[in-house]
Amino acid sequence: MKTKELLLILMMLTLGRMSNDCWAQDRAMRVRNKECPSYIFRVCLRDKQGSPYSLERPSRYLSRRSVERRSRQGLVLDSTDLPVTPRYVHEIERKARILGTSKWNNTVLVQMKDTAAVSQIRALPFVVSCKKVWQAPDSIQPTALKTKYEEEFHEWDSVGTTPYGRADEQIKSVQGHKLHHIDMMGRGMMIAVLDGGFKNVDKIPAFSKVDIRGTRDFVYPASPSIFYELDHGTKVLSVMTIRKPHYYIGTAPEASYWLLRCEDPYSEQEVEEDYWALAAEFADSVGCDLVNSSLGYHDFDKGFGSHQLWQLDGHSTLISHTASMMAQKGMILVNSAGNTGMGPWKKLTFPADAEDCLTVGAVTDLLTNAPFSSVGPTQDGRVKPDVVAIGSPATVVTGRGSIAQDMGTSFATPVICGLAACLWQALPNMTACELMELIRQTSNNQEHPDNIYGYGLPNFWKAYMVGMVKGRVKSEK
Repeated sequence: MKTKELLLILMMLTLGRMSNDCWAQDRAMRVRNKECPSYIFRVCLRDKQGSPYSLERPSRYLSRRSVERRSRQGLVLDSTDLPVTPRYVHEIERKARILGTSKWNNTVLVQMKDTAAVSQIRALPFVVSCKKVWQAPDSIQPTALKTKYEEEFHEWDSVGTTPYGRADEQIKSVQGHKLHHIDMMGRGMMIAVLDGGFKNVDKIPAFSKVDIRGTRDFVYPASPSIFYELDHGTKVLSVMTIRKPHYYIGTAPEASYWLLRCEDPYSEQEVEEDYWALAAEFADSVGCDLVNSSLGYHDFDKGFGSHQLWQLDGHSTLISHTASMMAQKGMILVNSAGNTGMGPWKKLTFPADAEDCLTVGAVTDLLTNAPFSSVGPTQDGRVKPDVVAIGSPATVVTGRGSIAQDMGTSFATPVICGLAACLWQALPNMTACELMELIRQTSNNQEHPDNIYGYGLPNFWKAYMVGMVKGRVKSEK
């Protein structure tokens, strides 16, 4: 067969697979949005005076696991851990519907049909500001659709030469399989996955043995089910969780998971940063150790609220400010760098600019730069991304239950997150910041980190060996 003919056949097969994965979306037609007119405002509060909660009794607002995680790392509670003052919330609730509260940012998210109440809320003595972060679009393209799925993987997806099957390359490229060989597969670790939907995760047999502790939907209006929504989260989750030898083994199949929906598929507006913050705080409260976020923002619908490059400092946006607090709570945030490298923006998307997190860029299967992967540095000069992993293409399991390839830093991120969980299982006495720094310093570009590869491709086995030595030295002192 001629080379050109072979390439044409391969292209047709690829396009066919892509069209199958997008089958539901292609069929969906835009319909009138029943929520219109509707608005959401972010209300920033002045203080937490009069709170019935105290730092001495954290069990009233944090799980035991969350408190123990902080204690183990020598972290103390502070005022940001206290819930928003209930009296303030009740006063606002008289004027608008409460969608959620962020204790870390001391904000209240409210929804209303008529903006007349905004001036009344602004006049309250404990309110600092009231900002519109969402307006219902006139029409939407429904995403919460049931789709067919396959009960079993295809026989041709089996790889007899390796138990990792089609996931072999992406885990071995960072030496993660060696952690698995010493039985470090994430047992005892809890990971929150922040995404926009987890289509058919509740039905696809390959996910049936995944330890899913629970789900939450932070988006307004809530979906009928997070398992009907887009399969982006399904693909992300699969990279960490699937365990079917010779077909696919993920990076942390023995960890437990919370599936948190915080991405609105109907529009791109600033409120999604608030949803993300609510999800991150929930992950903290239930005791998650790590958060995988394959989400990023910078450009919003019609330009309203869109961010600027000068804001890439880890604190100027609500989402990055929230993300920069997570290590202080004892959690590791692993966030995708973004896929804007070939567009006019080019730089990281928010919250990839956060401090004290692992921002993940993508490389090809030849371990060269993926041109779409967003680049650093941050506005205040920090190297970003922190590390890279294979994401061009990555091998995933789709919402139709099939093994496929997809492109994006979204799918490089769970490679790192899952193995960071395995490494933390092996080195439980390390703090979140110590473990992240260990991963950076044992990556293959650590001697000259740059803003394309960051510290480079991690070597999780080397990180484990170095961490064991540091642990012994620390215990001897």
